[in-house]
Amino acid sequence: MRPLNAAIDQVDVIECGTILIIAEGLRAVREIRALYPNKTILADVRIAEAGALIARNCFEAGANWVSVVAGASMTTVEQVVKVANEFGGEVQIELGEHYDADQAREWKRLGAKHVIVHRSRDAEVAGTLKWGEDDVERIKELHDMGFTVTITGGVNAADLPFFEGSPVGVVISGRGIVKADDPLAAATELKNTINTVWPQ
Repeated sequence: MRPLNAAIDQVDVIECGTILIIAEGLRAVREIRALYPNKTILADVRIAEAGALIARNCFEAGANWVSVVAGASMTTVEQVVKVANEFGGEVQIELGEHYDADQAREWKRLGAKHVIVHRSRDAEVAGTLKWGEDDVERIKELHDMGFTVTITGGVNAADLPFFEGSPVGVVISGRGIVKADDPLAAATELKNTINTVWPQ
């Protein structure tokens, strides 16, 4: 809460991350919603099964967006989207290292609005964390399908110029802000860089 409260003036979307929700449950979403009633909150629960039940719990707790893993069945995606529509919420599909374009088109047809292109925390631990041209191509392809594309995974301001010209819609920087000595300065630098790389 301390880094969130410090950086909030520069934050558009508050992500309640997977690890936070595993540790604290949806109490994290409820308490952040109570503090910030007008902010967009992502419950990054990475739904794989029991889609309607988990999604309903998240939206009732105050989330605006929920995430679904790319490996979930289309039935699960459909159920999550159905519940999201009840609450005026949105669904993000979190991609793994590989995805099938036909599968992505089906997510779009079912009503998913976002996809998340991310660098793996496990790859970071293994020392193989990097962005590449394949990520840029993936972002363009998914954007052309009609998705809002999110990038995440250890993202900080220094990473963003690599994506200049790419149709990135959302940048998630969790640790880059939360672990910073000055969260507000880190969030401000990130937002300023976003505005430079993607001028309005």
